[in-house]
Amino acid sequence: MRNFEFHRPQSVADAVALLKGNDAAKLLAGGQSLLPVMKLDLAQPEVLVSLAKVAGLKEIRSAGNNLVIGALVTHAEVAASPEVRRRIPGLADLAGGIGDAQIRNRGTLGGSLAHADPAADYPAAVLALGATIVTDRRQIAADDYFTGMFQTALAADEVITSVHFPVPECAAYAKFSHPASKYAVVGVMVAKTPMGSTGVRVAVTGAGAKVFRVPAYESALAAKLAPEAISAGVVAPGDLRSGGEASPEYLAHLVTVMAKRAVQACR
Repeated sequence: MRNFEFHRPQSVADAVALLKGNDAAKLLAGGQSLLPVMKLDLAQPEVLVSLAKVAGLKEIRSAGNNLVIGALVTHAEVAASPEVRRRIPGLADLAGGIGDAQIRNRGTLGGSLAHADPAADYPAAVLALGATIVTDRRQIAADDYFTGMFQTALAADEVITSVHFPVPECAAYAKFSHPASKYAVVGVMVAKTPMGSTGVRVAVTGAGAKVFRVPAYESALAAKLAPEAISAGVVAPGDLRSGGEASPEYLAHLVTVMAKRAVQACR
């Protein structure tokens, strides 16, 4: 790890000011995504801007039909929150299965989404639930947020402040984990959309270059929310990643299996 300047601003505006026009600066939330790649010299920021002292980024609250979670809320806090458990228990279960205890107690929702690891769990949640990522300057729909491998719609000096999750009728996540990292080899989140709608959203993480939806599953599950509505062969191996711990063909098989498990848990 190389030398760097360290700043701990007191407000989001101050953090943005430190980032603006400085390509060598990086935001630091919980550090569970950024610090490992710094140790491997895969990232070499000259300036770290910590959000640890910024007020207002740790809230969990209900706002009408939405559950609002601040960017600095840790995975462990999401998992243990009575409000999350009451309104979106599938999201609490997802957070409780991230990494190990150290990662869950340090890693944050905003940090995970900013890093946008294609095998992370939260991308499946925000996409399946149709969440909105709120930043210091705008609101970004989950469908528009993930743009590629480790790439998002965020500007270089943009700061996530919270995520607004519409409360679904039901939602569940099923993951086949890598035995060492606990990242998703394949993870599938299924959510029945809120307010009496018959719509269903299905998001897959781990299998591709970025999280993605499966429209064919969504249409089938809108007609019948049952595991038998999930058909094999819908997700083509050629559209999935290769060269990892599993072949594209096996990943496609896992998508089917995990989707069925998520639907079973969502019923």
